[in-house]
Amino acid sequence: MSISPELSDGLVAVVKQDCPTCLLVDPVLQEIERAGLGLTVCVQDDLDFSKATRILDDRNLEHSFGLGIETVPTLLRMAAGREVGRVVGWDRKAWAALCGMATLGEGLPAYRPGCGSKSVEPGIVEQLAVRFGDVGMQARRIAVPPLEDDIELCFDRGWSDGLPLVPPTEVRVYRMLQGTRRPPGEILGLVPPNLSPCTIEKVAINAVMAGCKPEYLPVVIGAVEAALDPVFCLHGLLATTWFSAPMIIVNGPVRERIGMNWRGNVLGQGNRANATIGRALQLVVRNVGGGRPQEADQSTFGTPAKYTFCFAEDEATSWETLAETRGFDRAQSCVTLFSADGPLGCADQKSREPAALIYSLAGSLRAVTHVDVANAADAVVVIGPEHGRVFDAAGWRKEEVLQALHSALHIAGVDLGMGTDAAAPVVQAGAKSTRPKFRPEGLTLVRAGGEAGLFSAIIPGWLMKGSLGTDPVSKEITP
Repeated sequence: MSISPELSDGLVAVVKQDCPTCLLVDPVLQEIERAGLGLTVCVQDDLDFSKATRILDDRNLEHSFGLGIETVPTLLRMAAGREVGRVVGWDRKAWAALCGMATLGEGLPAYRPGCGSKSVEPGIVEQLAVRFGDVGMQARRIAVPPLEDDIELCFDRGWSDGLPLVPPTEVRVYRMLQGTRRPPGEILGLVPPNLSPCTIEKVAINAVMAGCKPEYLPVVIGAVEAALDPVFCLHGLLATTWFSAPMIIVNGPVRERIGMNWRGNVLGQGNRANATIGRALQLVVRNVGGGRPQEADQSTFGTPAKYTFCFAEDEATSWETLAETRGFDRAQSCVTLFSADGPLGCADQKSREPAALIYSLAGSLRAVTHVDVANAADAVVVIGPEHGRVFDAAGWRKEEVLQALHSALHIAGVDLGMGTDAAAPVVQAGAKSTRPKFRPEGLTLVRAGGEAGLFSAIIPGWLMKGSLGTDPVSKEITP
């Protein structure tokens, strides 16, 4: 922001009454005035405490914000609207040098630290930035009448997924935007079905409503970027009558940094990062793209995953992580999006060697979409820790488990067709012929879950890409 003309030249002191050091230096300010040096004193609270002559009311903190004051007292020298010198706190030699007065402040201590400026108190910085700064936000402002409940307004305007939202005030959105270095106006792409441009600011607004912290924003942005990749086919996933919704899996250092869950109840409630990141993506689809149930969203039944579906992978295993499988290294943070239905449980509490566990997992995987349908959808298998230890103890890597599952998943399947034309032929495989249940890249294994329980989770998805459906998409998370 620009500096007030009143402060463009000469000496400027910023003080507040609620500061012992400011009280200490007030006689010095009068001394500077008597020397005719052109001093302006900006006061942040009680305008009557200083005996200086030229007092500038800064109780709204506009001048302190514009001058970047963090500590009071601060003495500055200005020339043609530019700062050419600054002393923070009381330092007799530094003040004397800045003023050009060798005997300034005689009799006072040589040094005293100052106090925190009122402009940097908790919650104030963002308010001042929104009020006086150039924050680059372009979203339309909506005034809330004084007697109207702002949470109910979010419901009334159709922004909600059915649960209460955090009202996206300017201050909250500005605070959210501090979670990324990317500019608010950067366009990530067009969100279906309305193909509306989606900016970083719009993502931040929906992240606020979802309940995210600012440090989650880069993950949400990465998820939106992945969802808008044409390979993911978000429009088709949204409009299908099937159950599916986007599922986010997070890898890399960001998992621990923002406190994500990859342990007990990993697919359930209770973790703020998991819950709100997935919800933010769904709100972007709804509020930016216009994807609402019984409109563009034509799912026959829907799924709780349409509220949120996001978790992190357990990377403390001997297996290659999902991120590494998809071309990243462990130092990189990334998101991977899949189409996903609700999880199916696979319980095998007796198998202690891989072949028997493969039998159990394959048996559960046959139920994906329909027990007799092949090559219709992909699936993600979340291997729980106790099942994972069965493979680890035998030295089986992820690649060996995948190969064994595919080998066990050749079925005498039928082609029930993916359309609704009753006249279309139904092709049944011969009694002696089999076909793969999944395409070669159609199974994905990740590790996650609680320590107790010999279980794994099978998460089916929507049509695979070969049927004009979706493919998984991974994006690196950028600050």
